[in-house]
Amino acid sequence: MASTKKFGFPWPEFNDGLSYHDVVRPSDSGLTLIEFYSSKYKSSAPLQGWLQRIKSEQITIDGRVVTDLNTVLRVGSKLVYHRHPWKEPDAPHIIEVLYEDDDIIALNKPSGLQVLPGGLFQQRTVLTQLQWEANNRGTFEAHQRPHPVPVHRLGRGTSGILLCAKTKLARAHLASYFADGTSHIGGKRDTNQEPGKIAKIYRALVSGIVDNDKVTINQPIGMVKYPGVAKGLYVASQSGKPALSVVDILERDIQKNSTLVQVKIQSGRPHQIRIHLSFIGHPLLGDPLYDVGGQPKCLDCDFVDETFAEDGGYQRPHKPVPGDCGYYLHAHKLFLSHPVTNEFIEIIAPLPSILQTSKEAQEINITQQTTD
Repeated sequence: MASTKKFGFPWPEFNDGLSYHDVVRPSDSGLTLIEFYSSKYKSSAPLQGWLQRIKSEQITIDGRVVTDLNTVLRVGSKLVYHRHPWKEPDAPHIIEVLYEDDDIIALNKPSGLQVLPGGLFQQRTVLTQLQWEANNRGTFEAHQRPHPVPVHRLGRGTSGILLCAKTKLARAHLASYFADGTSHIGGKRDTNQEPGKIAKIYRALVSGIVDNDKVTINQPIGMVKYPGVAKGLYVASQSGKPALSVVDILERDIQKNSTLVQVKIQSGRPHQIRIHLSFIGHPLLGDPLYDVGGQPKCLDCDFVDETFAEDGGYQRPHKPVPGDCGYYLHAHKLFLSHPVTNEFIEIIAPLPSILQTSKEAQEINITQQTTD
């Protein structure tokens, strides 16, 4: 059923910190404590950072704090790195519910809120708010079924529809829907045919004037090494995985040198819309990361800053990272075959004013004036 409900709990000033667990394997037996962490977790902190963490009594072996860097590890020993609580960057906490029934819930995610824990955002996420809301609904409901979980992701700077599953069955079916949509990319399914059991339509504001009224982009997306992104950065790459986006032009603004577009994605690669539109020469307006060609704006991407922050980890990169905001991208519509009932569902997330066409904005103003 459709809903106008909102929920959200204010973020505490500091999160609860984190604990990272390891069990020493035979291949790591004989390594010293500093050798283990500085080699196994290079992306977490530089050598000097790990030295500081050990000296600060943040590492335990079999439950005992160890500060000797040269402690030799034995097979089966349990290592725990205790990351101190920290103040996460600002993020919105109020979330609107667009649709909810016994199996699924669709949220209108605000820009600036991360979906799942990662990087600096371990508590200030959609997932945490879902957990808190489930607990707030009462002991019976919270313990009778697991809390809702997102079944796909939206970039931190992206707003709009985020689909979540409330049951294991719904989660499994929705996961298969998304997987099926991606598996048909690469010429196996005609773009004019009916999509699978789920379809997503986005709004975006891009820089420059797009000439053609309709553009189909099938540029593969792969990964490159990039400072501050441990697993690598997604970019346009001929050796990457297939990806397909269909772009329709809604409105051109010659004066502001921008184009309002609608994008239907038939695959779900990370940052796909940002990469695809920049690939054709029209990056999202305000995108701090992606430049023309679907590549990052930085040129010396192999540079790594070896200085470390207060907790021993790397300093926040000077260069833009995927989670940085500033662009205008909104998951506007979602068409779905219900994962349990097979009922057809259409979900719409209201558009931010900057992503409305002139006609839409005018109609909204008229409606508001009539209501007032």
